[in-house]
Amino acid sequence: MFDLTGQIAFVTGGANGIGKGIVEALSQAGAFVIIGDIDEENGKKTAEKVNGQYVYLDVTNQALCEKVVNQIVEEHGKLNILCSNTGIFPQVMIEDMTESDWNKTIDINLKGMFFVVQQALKVMKKQNYGRVILTSSVTGPITGYPGWAHYGASKAGQLGFMRSAALEYAKFGVTVNAIQPGNILTEGLKAQGEAYLEGTRQIVPTHELGEPIDIGYAAVFFGAKETKYITGQCIVVDGGQILPEEPSGIL
Repeated sequence: MFDLTGQIAFVTGGANGIGKGIVEALSQAGAFVIIGDIDEENGKKTAEKVNGQYVYLDVTNQALCEKVVNQIVEEHGKLNILCSNTGIFPQVMIEDMTESDWNKTIDINLKGMFFVVQQALKVMKKQNYGRVILTSSVTGPITGYPGWAHYGASKAGQLGFMRSAALEYAKFGVTVNAIQPGNILTEGLKAQGEAYLEGTRQIVPTHELGEPIDIGYAAVFFGAKETKYITGQCIVVDGGQILPEEPSGIL
């Protein structure tokens, strides 16, 4: 089960962090993985590690998204799996937030997701097969965090898009699902310092932080042919963090 051998997968934002974990998991499952990212250096390193391919992609450029997706299909003959993962999470309090702050986060996280997913869905419709997986978050759809109002709005928006997209493309053999990560030990999280990391561990019932590969394994699940009857759904991968009614409920 969940053998992705022969599948062509495209992961945006796959050069680092959660995206890199998704790339590694898909590759382990047998897929040929193409990384789309603005980080050429790390994108190429990650692609080389998994014997995949790197392409430059700025998801805010609609024409470039169309060009890259079409190139993938021309070169490989198909596109089976899209993991739309590119995202940013700058922290800005609402009173200090500028229009530029808001627009940048929405443009990359939400509009950029739309640009690349739109092109992939066109291809998958013609194939009568496809798996689209969005990297959303627990922040926004389920929880909130000070300074992340724009981020939370973008991640909640992704799920609204997902549900309608799932309905539009279900009859074409295309599923559209999302993963909602909690605290994952990426470069960005590590940069917060060990005191922050230890404090975060204490509020997670497993008392462990997630690894990028944990999100990758969820992507493998959604990307498999066996999950054809699951669409418009989310998987929370957070070590149980959102479960307690109050902090004292954590053992």
